[in-house]
Amino acid sequence: MRLHDKHGRAITDLRVSITDRCNYKCVYCRTGNEGALYSELPFSDYLRLVRIFVQLGIEKVRLTGGEPLLRNGLVDFVRDLAKLRTLDNQPLDLAVTTNGHLLSELVQPLKEAGLRRATVSMDAVDAEKFARITRVPNGYESVLAGIRAAKRAGLEPVKVNCVLLRGFNEDQIVEFARFSREESVVVRFIEFMPLEEDRVWSPHVVVTMDEILEKLNQFRPVRQLPNTPSETARRYTFDDGKGEIGIIAPVSHPFCGHCSRVRLTSDGKVRTCLFSLLDHDLAGRMYRGASDAELSDYVCSVVDQKEARHHIGEPGFVKPSRSMVHIGG
Repeated sequence: MRLHDKHGRAITDLRVSITDRCNYKCVYCRTGNEGALYSELPFSDYLRLVRIFVQLGIEKVRLTGGEPLLRNGLVDFVRDLAKLRTLDNQPLDLAVTTNGHLLSELVQPLKEAGLRRATVSMDAVDAEKFARITRVPNGYESVLAGIRAAKRAGLEPVKVNCVLLRGFNEDQIVEFARFSREESVVVRFIEFMPLEEDRVWSPHVVVTMDEILEKLNQFRPVRQLPNTPSETARRYTFDDGKGEIGIIAPVSHPFCGHCSRVRLTSDGKVRTCLFSLLDHDLAGRMYRGASDAELSDYVCSVVDQKEARHHIGEPGFVKPSRSMVHIGG
């Protein structure tokens, strides 16, 4: 049996947060002073839960946090995940999202363990501005080294995610376009969403997809590339075919209708949407002695009720019960 929700969407992607600890304090994420709030499961328990999802049709697993590279034992966990097979008897598409600070040291062991792709969060290509956003001194060179190490290791395509905030880094759009072309990476701009800790989001801070495209076209004409239906980013390249830009626009151009994702938090809760008001305690059932079959039935019942869409910007919008760092990016 393959996972579907009541809206007919096939659920094939699982994002697993393995910690909500982070070594950065980015202004759009850790706006408060909460720090880590939720527990971490032993890797053996994540593995059991992931295996249940894979038996229900999950094909892609992305490890997130917090900062997942902070977890000791990550390489062995990736090696165990790489042994799993999809319902079509194919290896999992294993990826990680990281701030990149520790990536240069770990990328080769992770690649050898079975990691296939890496996405690095980097919100400026200017060291001073990067430090202002992350509130970590001297981090830029470490992240740049991580990106280049991921390319050398063959974790292609290496994607670089940039959250744009008006007043902080909207002047980096063209600089990132150059970065994509010079470093041969996919740069993805992400509209700022109401997922920060102390909930200061407002629409005027959002740099929209239309604004991004206008800036890119002033630098050099862009043309759109084809997308698969469940892709979150609209993909573009430049007129000469050099470089690739993705724009993830959940605020101005939502893509909920083709969503294929569910999330597992670091403490083992299932969330069917970033903006869910509830989470579902899968680990709690496991620790109370539920069998794999019972856990599988529970996952199916939860996913069936996946939300049709989010309601950002609508009257009465209620922000989610957890901030992004505590859900898993």
